[in-house]
Amino acid sequence: MNVFCENSDALNAVLTVKINQDDYQNKVKVSLEKYRKTAKIPGFRPGNVPFSFVQKQYGKSVLAEELNKICSEALYNFISENKLEVLGNPIPKADYTVVGNFENPSDFEFAFEIGLSPFFDLPISSRTNFDYPIVKIDKALIDKQVEDLRRRYGKLISVSVVGEKDMVIGKFEELNESGVVKEDGISHSSTISLEFIDDKKICQLFIGKEVNDCLEIDPSKVSKGDKDKASLLGISESELVGLTDRFKFTVTEIKKMEMADLDPELFNKLFANGEVSSEEELRNRVSSDLEKMFASDSERILTRDVYNYLLKETNMNFPKDFLRRWIKLSSEKPVTDEEIDSEFEAYLKSLKWQLIQTRIFKDNNIQVSQEDALNHTKGLLIGNYAQYGMPAPDDTELTETAKRLLTNKEQANTIYDQLAEKKLTDYFKSTVNLKTKEVSYDDFVAIASK
Repeated sequence: MNVFCENSDALNAVLTVKINQDDYQNKVKVSLEKYRKTAKIPGFRPGNVPFSFVQKQYGKSVLAEELNKICSEALYNFISENKLEVLGNPIPKADYTVVGNFENPSDFEFAFEIGLSPFFDLPISSRTNFDYPIVKIDKALIDKQVEDLRRRYGKLISVSVVGEKDMVIGKFEELNESGVVKEDGISHSSTISLEFIDDKKICQLFIGKEVNDCLEIDPSKVSKGDKDKASLLGISESELVGLTDRFKFTVTEIKKMEMADLDPELFNKLFANGEVSSEEELRNRVSSDLEKMFASDSERILTRDVYNYLLKETNMNFPKDFLRRWIKLSSEKPVTDEEIDSEFEAYLKSLKWQLIQTRIFKDNNIQVSQEDALNHTKGLLIGNYAQYGMPAPDDTELTETAKRLLTNKEQANTIYDQLAEKKLTDYFKSTVNLKTKEVSYDDFVAIASK
């Protein structure tokens, strides 16, 4: 048996597998003998079917099966031994007639097309500049975070007059053209949170209102999109079509969030083991936590920006015709050329990034080990315990829990992906030239949402 490679161009090649009788004869004979011993054929006792009968009945299919196995193994070994970087898997050569006779088998010759991975240079170095935004942790940001914590652990109380951030509970009633409540029209009780209404003029319509006060309001002005509006009115989204914007809203209840006091009770709810015992310590802790949180966000922004840059600036060609044929032949379900074309550019983009990431990991000997995964998982577990104010168990129990989680394929894949992205981010940070700039929280959010 021999395998020969002929390059069509830099991205395509044909592998020809030549197989002689000595390569398959014994294997076919052994397989047929297994059939003879196990075949259940009327008129013959199991194990007593004549070999000639089995050969006549199953010879061609067994020969084809063995030739397929030999070809697959030969192709795999040739690609591996010659360190060919291929895309997808070998596929039968188009418009090629197999050399060989299944009626009178002797030597066979099969041809397969392969797509070669393109050569490319990575366009990043220490001379490549990237902005690296860092949030300025100022007093206003800390104040807001402390207020959010106090609100989260506060309690709702009933009040008599609507304030700026109150929850107003009431009934929507559909009005007719004359401004009168429509008979059999929409009537539904809902809650409006003034804190989340962007239009301050609308908020002013509610502020100062008391229980049983009424106002005319367009539900669109106190909702965020059709789904929220439909929920507010207790109808389906399809029922919004042609619906009037005139509704009467009657206040039935007013709720105010009474914020938690900055006292030991709150501190103990937020942090375990007396880590924080005063407002000053709380503010310092909040500042530290914000820095850590935004540091991770800064890294994600950098990774996103470098990812986009590499996809745009890396010059890479693909054996497109081969890939289209390979996708079609390897698909579990029948797929049309039109379906392939509709997704092909997205596929090439994903493939391009896969090749770039593989190249980075290979050239820089970046690896994700089992020990890395185990330690990362333990860190996630410790973070989860801390989030609920609970002390982490001892290392032995942590290790056992982490190992158990990693036996779940889906969870393990997620953890390995997280680690791979972290190592990739570390590589970017150590390779490119970072232009650090301090920005406000609002500017940072705008940058992150691009």
